[in-house]
Amino acid sequence: MKSCIPDEKAIGKKWHVIDADGQVLGRLATRVARLLTGKNKPIYTPFLDTGDHVIIINAGKIRLTGKKPAKKMYHHHTGFPGGLRTVAAGDLMEKNPEKVVREAVFGMLPKSKLGQAMRKKLKVYGGSQHPHQAQQPTLLAL
Repeated sequence: MKSCIPDEKAIGKKWHVIDADGQVLGRLATRVARLLTGKNKPIYTPFLDTGDHVIIINAGKIRLTGKKPAKKMYHHHTGFPGGLRTVAAGDLMEKNPEKVVREAVFGMLPKSKLGQAMRKKLKVYGGSQHPHQAQQPTLLAL
């Protein structure tokens, strides 16, 4: 039996809009990561980028459950000695809610060049407006 490798025309990348208003962060991130990887399509191939483009709006209205706003920490390093910076999820949600959503989704994607290609297909906006009307995205209800 021969295995079928889909070509670029067969993949057919679509654009989806997801409204994050009232959604739980982790549950939304798993659904978005599944769309970005293309695991929801019958032509899914692990070594090809078969996923769709995803636009997330209203990222500022996403929910964190339990004590996560105070206890969940985000770390980054400046590159200098002693440059580890830590911020709580609640503080980051007030300052930059797009980053919280982006980090949650990126943690569920492959850590390779293929994962970097999938990252480029995610667009996150804090408000209800986005500049991608020309791509004719479809509203996806989760």
